[in-house]
Amino acid sequence: MAAIFDYLLDRQISRQWRGLLAALAEEFETQIGRVELRQLMHRVGQRFADAQSLPVCNSTAELADALNTLWHDTDWGFVELSDERDYLSIVHYCAPLPAFGERALAWTPAFLEGAYQHWLSALGAQGLAVAQAGDVGENGAIAFRLARGAA
Repeated sequence: MAAIFDYLLDRQISRQWRGLLAALAEEFETQIGRVELRQLMHRVGQRFADAQSLPVCNSTAELADALNTLWHDTDWGFVELSDERDYLSIVHYCAPLPAFGERALAWTPAFLEGAYQHWLSALGAQGLAVAQAGDVGENGAIAFRLARGAA
């Protein structure tokens, strides 16, 4: 299944940007530490989300629909949300982050973290933080959690 996923993701990422994004990521890594790169990508995600406002959502299902409409329209994969006991689980699939190169997967998911933080805060999740909940999965899934003290 991973080979199929890799093939489809490779086809999704525009060839015209691959070389530029990989070179940009490599230069960033030589100039900036990973902690700072995560902070930078988090801020970029917040800016992106600020420019892409969501409608009022009255349930987790409505939020998932709104997010998936946005991600579909921008070719950025899709998200699954689930209410867990102590947190909101956010799992993002098929983001084109591999365009930055394999090593950059250590810091590029912070873009999504920042975007989700901005949107959820704007929808009323004050005092809660979005945090990445593990490495990028073999199938390209990136898990986040919205919880108290997550950051």
